[in-house]
Amino acid sequence: MTQPDKSGIQLRRAVLSSYLGSVIEYYDFLLYATASAVVFNRVFFSDLDPVVGTVASFGTLATGYFARPIGGLLFGHFGDRLGRKRMLVLSMTIMGVGSTLIGLLPTNAQIGAWAPILLILLRVLQGVAIGGEWSGAVLMSAEHATSRRGLWASFTGAGAPSGMVLSTLVLAASAAISGEEGFLVWGWRIPFILSIALLGVGLFVRLRVTETPVFREAAAAAEHSRPPVLEVLRNHPRNLLLSIGVGFGAFVAQGTLTVFVISYAVQVGFPRPEVLNALTLSSVVAIFGTLFFSHLSDRFGRRPMVLAGAIGMTIWAFALFPLIDSGSGFLLIVAVVVGQGVVHACWYGPLGALYSELFSTRTRYTGSALGYQIAGIGAGIGPLIFASVLAGGGGTFAVSAVIAACCVLSIACTLALRETSSVDLTADDPTAAAPVSRRPEGSAAH
Repeated sequence: MTQPDKSGIQLRRAVLSSYLGSVIEYYDFLLYATASAVVFNRVFFSDLDPVVGTVASFGTLATGYFARPIGGLLFGHFGDRLGRKRMLVLSMTIMGVGSTLIGLLPTNAQIGAWAPILLILLRVLQGVAIGGEWSGAVLMSAEHATSRRGLWASFTGAGAPSGMVLSTLVLAASAAISGEEGFLVWGWRIPFILSIALLGVGLFVRLRVTETPVFREAAAAAEHSRPPVLEVLRNHPRNLLLSIGVGFGAFVAQGTLTVFVISYAVQVGFPRPEVLNALTLSSVVAIFGTLFFSHLSDRFGRRPMVLAGAIGMTIWAFALFPLIDSGSGFLLIVAVVVGQGVVHACWYGPLGALYSELFSTRTRYTGSALGYQIAGIGAGIGPLIFASVLAGGGGTFAVSAVIAACCVLSIACTLALRETSSVDLTADDPTAAAPVSRRPEGSAAH
């Protein structure tokens, strides 16, 4: 009886560590996203036209997303060779230090062009760190779990909207304390500098978690003949490509709902605090939505939930901007809460378990990280492209059409995947271990 109890304790610690780590990492990463929409264009690109400054600000946001696959490759390689835990401690440290340094950066008015250059470099550092965080955190939960893998793995996913809630609340509090002028001078810095305190909390929890039993078993029998990335490209190329396609549309939608919509709603006349409040509410709903739909994926399968979310987002893309253009605060809330908290959560929630189930243990960190982080580029380029479309005189219907097209791509890739919810993570080839006819995990009576 001792071993199961110990295993249960480690599972709870792993889930808590993954959730808190994800909250902290995404607090830092998404804090930048919010700041790029409301303040960076005026602090680091103050010598540009406001519209052009917004595009430039979103451009620095995108650099972090382009750096994420690099982080996924680096951390994935060593995570598959040395262990998940070591890499997670390192990724959290890099993110916390990088975000704190952003809060200490001089502005464009103080050091000129060096300000945006240093901002971009630190954003790249953030991207590398988050590129290694997500997959490692998911695997810490998924590989400790013996049942309900979708639910346990989704706590890492729930950390993203939790980090968004925390970042927007702290940013809003800083704006309220400092006032409009003070916020542009020093108020925006407070949330970034607080990252160093969050780093201490996160490391305390993360260091108490043991390495996953699945990795320990695989490491004991491992023969490291080729780098994990070459193993992925040789043994799982189809799964890698499909995982990129499955997630790409979800990330385009995420970038739209959490970044671009903020800037757009402010431009059409909504007060900034009202927009941030709507975003905060939608993120709170998304926390519970992510966990709920992931729980359903344990019963009904990953593919049905992902397909439902992707199809729903294809439709919602055309309702989003007319709701915002109405000028109604209530319809603004409906637009972002339904979009992020329900439709996107249904799609995004099961992805943690799905990605971990597509690759073998000795390549799982690398494969899932590359698939997820390359897909994540969609969240970086989406706001940049959409802001450029509007700056060039395009309309929101064109933006909605692009979002819908990305969703259709993801639907096609999801249909091409086999159901994975019943796979054995210890198998050499997990996707070959479970026939399609098997019922999803948790579908039997308990």
